[in-house]
Amino acid sequence: MKNIITQFSRIFVGILFIISGLIKLNDPLGFSYKLAEYFSEPVFNMPFFVPFSLAIALILVILEVVLGIMLLIGFKTKFTVWSLLILIVMFTFLTFYSAYFNVVKDCGCFGDALKLTPWESFTKDIVLLFFILILYFNQNLINPLFKNNIQNIIIYASIVLCSLMGVVVLNHLPLIDFRPFKLGNNIPEGMQIPDDAEKSVVEMVFIYKVAGINKEFTENELANIPEDAVFVDRKDKVITEGYVPPIHDFTMEKDDTDYTAEFMDAPKVLLIVAYDLVNADKDGLAKMEKLYLQAKAKGYKVGGMTASTPEQIAAVKKEFALTFDFYFCDAITLKTIERANPSIIILEKGTIMQKLHHNDLKDLEL
Repeated sequence: MKNIITQFSRIFVGILFIISGLIKLNDPLGFSYKLAEYFSEPVFNMPFFVPFSLAIALILVILEVVLGIMLLIGFKTKFTVWSLLILIVMFTFLTFYSAYFNVVKDCGCFGDALKLTPWESFTKDIVLLFFILILYFNQNLINPLFKNNIQNIIIYASIVLCSLMGVVVLNHLPLIDFRPFKLGNNIPEGMQIPDDAEKSVVEMVFIYKVAGINKEFTENELANIPEDAVFVDRKDKVITEGYVPPIHDFTMEKDDTDYTAEFMDAPKVLLIVAYDLVNADKDGLAKMEKLYLQAKAKGYKVGGMTASTPEQIAAVKKEFALTFDFYFCDAITLKTIERANPSIIILEKGTIMQKLHHNDLKDLEL
C-alpha cells in the first residue's frame, strides 16, 4: 500500500509540475508580470528584483518542468524531492500571503490557461505539499526508470528544449494564446455584461478623524460618529465581487475623447500596441511608420495604443518620425492584449484577425 501511494504521488506531482511549468513557459512574460507584483512596494517591497523578473520567471518555469521530469524518471531522487519541497513551501507561502492580505489576485500558477483565486491557489499548494511530503518520507521507493546514461540524456535534452522554447516565445509570441484577446475573439462582445450576471455587493465606508485617529464607519454605524469627528474620506469596500467581463478597461482615448467605438466599428483596423514607448524595442518602433503607410494605402484605420505620457509619445514620435496618432489605454490591459512591445493587431469590426510580434512583420497579411 505504501508503495502504491508513493508511486501515485510521484506521478501526480511530476505531471502537475510539468503541466504547470509548460503553461508558464508558453508565456514567461506573463508570469514575470506576476513576479513583479510580488516584488512591488505594496507586497514585499523589493523593487530591486523587478528588473530581473523575467530572468527569474524563466529559471523557475524551466526548473518546474525539469524537476517534474526528474521525479517521473527517478533521477537523483534526494536532490529532486528536496528541490520540490523547497519550491512548494515557497509557493505555499506566496499564495497564502496573497490570499490573506488580498494583494496579488492571481498567482499565475497556470498562466492564463486556468485562473485561480488566491485561496484556490493556496489550497492547491497544500495538496501538493501533502503529496511531496509523502515522497520525502518514502524516497527509497522512488527507483530510476532507465540506466544512468539514458537518464542524463533525458534531463539534458529537457533543459535544452525548454530553453529553446523560452527563446522562441520571447522573440515571437506564445505558442498557445489563452488570453481574452486571442484570435477570433470580438473585443466589444468581450466587454459586455449579461443582464442576468451576478452584481457586486459593495459597502460604503466612511473615514472620520476621531481624537486624531482615522476610524472607519459603515452606513449602519453613522449614528455612532462623535460630534467632534472630522470627515476624511469615503471608500467602497467590495463584499462580494460580481461578474467581471473577460475584457475590461479597454479604451482608446486621446485629448479627453474616447475613440474606442470608432475603431471597433471600422471594417479594417491596424493597431500598433506599445504599452511602454520608452522601453519599447527600438528596431520594432523603427518599422512602424513604413507599416502605417502601407496599411493606410490599403484602407486601414491605423492607431497606436500606449500607456505612456503625452510627453513620452511626442518624444518617440519625433525620434522615429512617426506620423500616426497614439491613444491611451491602461498598461495592464495592453500587456494582456499582447506580450511584444511593440506588436501588431489586425481587427475587422472589433474581431481580432491577426496578432504579430514586431519580429514577424513579414507574416502580416494586409
